[in-house]
Amino acid sequence: MTYLDKINDVYNHIAKGTAMDAFEEYYADDVVMVLEDGTEVEGKDTNRERENEFFGSVDEFHGIDVKGVTSNEETGVTSVESTMKVTFKGADGPVSIEQVAVQNWNDGKIERERFYGTQN
Repeated sequence: MTYLDKINDVYNHIAKGTAMDAFEEYYADDVVMVLEDGTEVEGKDTNRERENEFFGSVDEFHGIDVKGVTSNEETGVTSVESTMKVTFKGADGPVSIEQVAVQNWNDGKIERERFYGTQN
């Protein structure tokens, strides 16, 4: 399976509402995720908690639009541009989260992921 296949599978899981299944399958135990503000979150357990908090704050998932996916198979780097629309619990209406995520892969797992984005 190529890196392109793997990252497409990750985003297919997000679209189906099974993002945490992809997290368990494709993220390394020592993954570092860099949030939009530059904060680095280290380790799979810590990132699992953070992801579960995010999904727990969502009242309704309206879908994700993947605008572009790239992969450098030689260097093990993928990137995805997407817009996700969600309604958070207690919010008046939906918000759009526009994001570019860049993944660095090693031994078939994401070892570093950096997010760039805005929320409207």
